[in-house]
Amino acid sequence: MAFPLERRYGYGVMLVIIGGVFLSTSGILLRNIESADGWQILFYRGIAFSLTLFLLLLLRYRGGIGAAFHAIGKPGLCASLVLGLGSICYIFAILLTTVANAVFIIGAAPLATAFVAWMVLGEKTSRFGVVAMLISLAGIGLMFADGLLEGRWAGNLAALGVVASFVTFLLIIRQRRGVDMLPATCLSGLVMAGVACLFIDSFELSQHDLTIAILMGCLQFGVGFWCFTVATRYIMASEVALFALTESILGPIWVWIGVGEKPSLLTLIGSAIVLVCVVSYCINGIRVERRLLRLSRIQPDQPT
Repeated sequence: MAFPLERRYGYGVMLVIIGGVFLSTSGILLRNIESADGWQILFYRGIAFSLTLFLLLLLRYRGGIGAAFHAIGKPGLCASLVLGLGSICYIFAILLTTVANAVFIIGAAPLATAFVAWMVLGEKTSRFGVVAMLISLAGIGLMFADGLLEGRWAGNLAALGVVASFVTFLLIIRQRRGVDMLPATCLSGLVMAGVACLFIDSFELSQHDLTIAILMGCLQFGVGFWCFTVATRYIMASEVALFALTESILGPIWVWIGVGEKPSLLTLIGSAIVLVCVVSYCINGIRVERRLLRLSRIQPDQPT
């Protein structure tokens, strides 16, 4: 889809916001489950998610879809495993703690990614970024304190598992930047379903719960993730991270309105700290990326 430059930017922002809205519905959908447990939800969500992405990949690659899956290689298989395990942690984070705690801990993923890239890959990080990372840890600490007081520490721990898996996934795909890793993402749904098979007690769900699980795979996660993936072609990575905070902001609002799940004072304070840190970090990243882009455009050709 070809757009003029200004329309491409607007299209990218719109996609991220739409993706964030879809992803933000996970909490309210899970709170409306009648009787299904986490493993049952994961099984049907994983199958629905993989089928949705497979159909999108089929439309894109047609006869070359086999080659697209083969191209991801062993790193892609590792990425699918990591992402699948992270998706399992995501469901249990929502089920075992408040939506606000889960999504704001997960929302700190951009800072965690920068920290790991700094420590492991030796990528340069500004002092501003280091300060934002440290302050956000204080916010996460407050949410963990709230989890301990409320007996919901397991959900907070699962949310950290999501962050760890997301960071590992990004580190893996950075090594294969020239390869489309969407097939690896597609396979992560099968990882979800496969692990769920080991723990599931019964595959029988009520029609109500089955509908929610399928909606979570096809629409909530499938469409949401597709929007984020396409948006990266039109706007900078730091801008994607910034506008993706739509998910963290809207998620707690839906459950507050829908089922009356109110965040505690500690959660509100911790969430505000994390949100301010991530927003500040992303805005700073946008300024740096734009400055580098301007320099690359005005730099004169080097003599040969």
